[in-house]
Amino acid sequence: MRPGEFAKRVGVSVKTLHRWDETGKLPAKRTPSGHRYYTEPDLAVALGNEISKPKRKVVVYTRVSSSAQKPELQNQVLAMEQFCLGKGLVVDEWIDEVGGGLNFKRRKFLKLISSILSGEVEILVVAHKDRLCRFAYDFVEYLA
Repeated sequence: MRPGEFAKRVGVSVKTLHRWDETGKLPAKRTPSGHRYYTEPDLAVALGNEISKPKRKVVVYTRVSSSAQKPELQNQVLAMEQFCLGKGLVVDEWIDEVGGGLNFKRRKFLKLISSILSGEVEILVVAHKDRLCRFAYDFVEYLA
């Protein structure tokens, strides 16, 4: 459904739908061209007055540059386990990767960025910011 039709059926304004989308209360689906639309399950949630945020994940990302550094990867995982336990974080997904920090074509890294952009990730834990990427960390942080 288009936002106008959905808003009429729910009994709110289109502006309210935009606000719900921006805050994550009821995220809109998007067409490839970026237009918002809603589905029947969205309508059921809205009419049931149960506008709830979808569960977002806590993700731990660890990386080393080469296979020779795999023992260091285990050290990062252990350190992140201790950190998360100390902070009381329940980790939903562990991502470990072997690849250069200058390579922005790392498969797991790209999947992580896609998850962040789609709003699936609430907290991303990394041992050091250069483990995520060697350059442009501030940009990646801004996207998140």
